[in-house]
Amino acid sequence: QVQLVESGGGLVQPGGSLRLSCAVSGTIFSINTMGWVCQAPGKERELVASVTSGGSTNYADSVKGRFTIARDNDKRTAYLLMNSLEPEDTAVYYCNAALTLPDGYEHYYWGQGTQVTVSS
Repeated sequence: QVQLVESGGGLVQPGGSLRLSCAVSGTIFSINTMGWVCQAPGKERELVASVTSGGSTNYADSVKGRFTIARDNDKRTAYLLMNSLEPEDTAVYYCNAALTLPDGYEHYYWGQGTQVTVSS
C-alpha cells in the first residue's frame, strides 16, 4: 500500500527552525511532484512549496527566503526546511505527492499532516 509518511513539526519559538520530512512507502514506478500545503484554523489549505522531479521549486510568497524544499530521490523523501518561523506559520502541514504507480497512471497522495506551532 502506498503511503506518505510525515515526520518533524512541533512547537518552536519565533525565529526558530524546523524540518519536515515526507517519505514515500510502497511500490511505485516514479515520484513526480512533491510538496506541502498548510491549513491554519479557520482557513483554507494553501500551497507552501513544491518541487518537481527535475528539481524545479515553487514557493508561496509568504515563505520565500525563509523555507527551502528539497528532495532525495534515492531515499524517496522530500524535506521542508523552515527557518525564521513566525507565529503566522502556525498550521497543520500536509505533504502531497504525485506518484506514477505500476499501473502506469499518476495517482495523488496526501500525508497524515503534522502540526507546526510557532509561539513564545
